[in-house]
Amino acid sequence: MSSGACRSDDARPVVAGVDVATASVRVLCVDDRGRVRAEAREHLPAPERGVGGTSEQDARQWWPAVRSALRRATNALPAHGREVGAVSVAATSGTIVPAGPDGEPLGPALMYDDRRAADLNAEAQHVGSVRWAALGLAVGPTAALGRAAWCLRTYGPRLRHVLHTPELIGRHLTGGPVPADWSHALKTGYDPRAGEWAHEVFAALDFPLDLLSAVQAPGTCAGAVAAEASAATGLPVGCSVRLGMTDGCAGQLATGAVEPGRFVGVLGTTYVLKGVSTDLVHDPAGALYSHRHPDGWWLPGGASNTGGEALADVAPGRLAELDRAARLRGPASFLRYPLRRDGERFPFVSGAARGFATAPARDEADAYRAALEGVAFVERLAVERVEELGIPVSGPLHAAGGGSRSPVWTAIRATVLDRPVRLAERAETAYGAALLAAVGTLHEDLRTSAAAMVRPGELVEPVAAERVALDDAYQRFRSELRDRGWLDQ
Repeated sequence: MSSGACRSDDARPVVAGVDVATASVRVLCVDDRGRVRAEAREHLPAPERGVGGTSEQDARQWWPAVRSALRRATNALPAHGREVGAVSVAATSGTIVPAGPDGEPLGPALMYDDRRAADLNAEAQHVGSVRWAALGLAVGPTAALGRAAWCLRTYGPRLRHVLHTPELIGRHLTGGPVPADWSHALKTGYDPRAGEWAHEVFAALDFPLDLLSAVQAPGTCAGAVAAEASAATGLPVGCSVRLGMTDGCAGQLATGAVEPGRFVGVLGTTYVLKGVSTDLVHDPAGALYSHRHPDGWWLPGGASNTGGEALADVAPGRLAELDRAARLRGPASFLRYPLRRDGERFPFVSGAARGFATAPARDEADAYRAALEGVAFVERLAVERVEELGIPVSGPLHAAGGGSRSPVWTAIRATVLDRPVRLAERAETAYGAALLAAVGTLHEDLRTSAAAMVRPGELVEPVAAERVALDDAYQRFRSELRDRGWLDQ
């Protein structure tokens, strides 16, 4: 028997995952078997959004919130934090901070949805078109790359660093500079395929590369907690600081979808499909793009404009009642594509796409059921699109997001997919960050961390009695999309 098997729960080693989200900081302290031993949350001021698509947040508020959440969480541990062996930080993708020589912010953080540098991003897309095509990535209006150039043009020689959120927090934890991880750096112009910043693009924008951090793999040791940070947070001096990933990637890892072929469907306001592939696969339509996996594989993913927003006009207090009615009713009498916005971006790309229904609903339960089925049809179309690109999707589909709390919706999804759906127990960004903190500290690599720490959730099987009816409805749904010219085949 291993010595670990003889440990009491109080004596088990612990890692800390930190999620610096838009509205709050969340900390989870997790032991080597995946049990959450302590947690804490601190609020952040809301971003300020202005004319021209600007979106800013006071970056000086991040460290006090992280410091406080860590202190509260470590105080709740049996050894008051001394058992924490590593910490990792995950944050929003594409949020950057202009910083001076000491690494302190010169101004507000430019958030992930800030569009002020859309013209610079268009130039970056043009200059680096060959590189981006090889990477399967487009530089969109909100990319951090253009905003980095904007920072230099705005702050001039005072700008000495452009930092991502985890680098700013890492400096406070270690007392010195830390590398960027290749997940947070992706939208700032790092090419994980070539293992370099897009130097020709930055040269065209007159942006010196020494303003950007060195880049390493997520899970890499970036330093150790210094004495000052230890006193502030309760983390022990020398605690390993491990590189994290963006919030979406960390949330995927938290579901256990960490090996090739494993995918997770995240049913929130919109639907997102993310998974793992051995090779970088290009989507000619541009609907799918890939982060790089910590172990060198790839993390293809795409986000639909359809999802839980389909139920936006349903009062939350009525969802359980309508779920029961939808389960008793069975398959809907008509097809519905419950898109509430203009245009679709995944699993197909069409600016002309609009929501539709093929007939009036017979009653409220029929309308509700048709909305659930419509999102499930989009999910199957997404899985099939991934497979058409040559990426295997194996085993049960992991399921996360608020929509996955609906038993009838999950059963419909399993039936439409004709494969089991495994509900994720803790699909949280901070939990994924804890898995990355465990790499090289509690466990050998990410796969062994996930195998030891991620607990398999409930497995939902397809409903045999509804399989034929829903498959027929799905085929008609595809035909409707083709007839409208939105789907090629």
